[in-house]
Amino acid sequence: MPVIKSTLPAEALGVTGTALQETLIDLLGLSLVGKQAHWNIVGPRFRSIHLQLDEVVDTARAHSDTVAERAAALGVSPDGRPETVAAAFSLPGVKDGWLRDTEVVELMVSALETAVGRLRERIGATEKADPVTQDLLISITADLEKQRWMFEAENHPRDAG
Repeated sequence: MPVIKSTLPAEALGVTGTALQETLIDLLGLSLVGKQAHWNIVGPRFRSIHLQLDEVVDTARAHSDTVAERAAALGVSPDGRPETVAAAFSLPGVKDGWLRDTEVVELMVSALETAVGRLRERIGATEKADPVTQDLLISITADLEKQRWMFEAENHPRDAG
């Protein structure tokens, strides 16, 4: 039973609602991956990567709220329940236990790269269905690409030229 009437036609709402829900799952999961790595990182680059993980978590959480509110504004009930996230999350995840700083960097590059790729697909899918949502997804993509770049830069030796 819809409580909020959508301003989008049914077909456009279906495409847009799916894109928003999938993005919500990715962002909530990414924030959990980032926090788990944040708590378990060890190694010589602990401090800098520890702080960078907080930035990823903050970015993912802020965007997840915006995505959920966009869905609600369109009449789609966002589902960020733990069981929903656990069942649907498909980005690279964190292994159990302590994580070397190099493992964390590789994990975050991979998770962010996967999230960006999925967002780019949703950007294409929402182009005609809802340009407003497409614009939101573009903004999220830019922020996650920036985070990916920062972790990717950690993968290169200091003497690289």
